[in-house]
Amino acid sequence: MKFCAWKKMLTVVCALTASLALLAGCGSDGGKTAEKKFLNIATGGTAGTYYPIGGAMAEILNKEIPGMNASAQSTGATVANINMLKDGSVDLAIVQNDITYYAVNGTEMFQDKKVTNIRGIATLYPETCQFVTLDSAGIKSVADLKGKRVAVGAAGSGAEANARQILEAYGVTYDDITVQYLSFAEGASALKDGNVDAAFLTAGYPTASVQDIASQNKIRLLPVSDAPADALLAKYPFYTKTTVPAGTYAGFDEAVPTVSVMAMLVASDKVDDALGYDVAKAIFTHLDRIEAAHSVGKLITKQGALKGMPLDMNAGAEKFFKE
Repeated sequence: MKFCAWKKMLTVVCALTASLALLAGCGSDGGKTAEKKFLNIATGGTAGTYYPIGGAMAEILNKEIPGMNASAQSTGATVANINMLKDGSVDLAIVQNDITYYAVNGTEMFQDKKVTNIRGIATLYPETCQFVTLDSAGIKSVADLKGKRVAVGAAGSGAEANARQILEAYGVTYDDITVQYLSFAEGASALKDGNVDAAFLTAGYPTASVQDIASQNKIRLLPVSDAPADALLAKYPFYTKTTVPAGTYAGFDEAVPTVSVMAMLVASDKVDDALGYDVAKAIFTHLDRIEAAHSVGKLITKQGALKGMPLDMNAGAEKFFKE
């Protein structure tokens, strides 16, 4: 009887051991399956540039980072994206570097609403500051705008802040001009109708609305020359110097020096350094896929990824660019 009892107990123990081994095998693949990672990327409107760029980034991350599940979502662009990063509803976002600077420093539209939980991944491509006037107005310089009617952008917008700062670099204040707080679409119509003398916008060139004006009128872009540009760069670290090539707009065959702000990719501080490195590496070693999604992708380079960076970077991304 004792032998039988012992034999039964041994059988039970062996069966339990086998079951545990089977369960362990079912629950593990030896570490071959990567841990799932989820990233939401805030972009902009579906008709804009940020949305296709963000979609291409999501595809790259999904293909190049094991376990990644990234998705791009349409949003109200920079200000909305920064607020979404602040409240944790997205992980990455495409934004303008000037508005990001305002957010992290609590100025302009983020006055007393400082955002502290975002980090830079990379700057992407220039969004160029353009003062547009009709050639018939005889205006050749930003300094010539004194006494003129100027559409400076929608009140409280990033473009309006750019216009105010550039005018200031020329010693021109809003007291010196007749200010029209108009979006560029509104300003373009007012310029064509003769209701303003110049209109300002911040956008990648060639800009469709400026092309539309140039198709019906001889236009002129006003230069931002070296001394005012240097003063701007010294005061506001998000600006970079840019030249709009001759022939960018029909009938205007002069190269125009000006300044740009930069579109950039930022992350929540919840994106750790290792993931920040992987994100930067995946995107910047597959830039051809972004260029395939939108022509502005040809302006994105690894060499320019720190240009105009207005905030502290994710340490992993910074490591990738400095390697």
